[in-house]
Amino acid sequence: MERTFVMVKPDGVRRGLVGEILGRFERKGFRLVGLRMLRIGRELAEAHYAEHREKPFFQGLVEFITSGPVVAFVLEGPNAIAEVRKMMGATHPKDALPGTIRGDFATTIDENVIHGSASPEDAAREIALFFREEELL
Repeated sequence: MERTFVMVKPDGVRRGLVGEILGRFERKGFRLVGLRMLRIGRELAEAHYAEHREKPFFQGLVEFITSGPVVAFVLEGPNAIAEVRKMMGATHPKDALPGTIRGDFATTIDENVIHGSASPEDAAREIALFFREEELL
């Protein structure tokens, strides 16, 4: 079993897509092991996007992710990281296939509805940023 971190971003929460997104993952067979809604502070946002700190779009990422509530969750299942990323679709909505979350719901690269861990290392780091071990079932 593998765990991955997923976040419905402020645009997805604002548009009422949380239930649809969670439902897709549950129907696929992933088990929800942690869930919380929160408003991310600047410090957590900067830690979450730390690998992009030196990139020109870093400040925009931080501003967007702190602009409204998000829903953070942890999914568990076989090959969860790769399968969740496949279900999410390409980062840029113009490249995301219909049937993927971004292909169906994302409007721009800046507001692309969802984040998911890219690797086992990222998943472990992101899960630890957003959840204490005792919060995961």
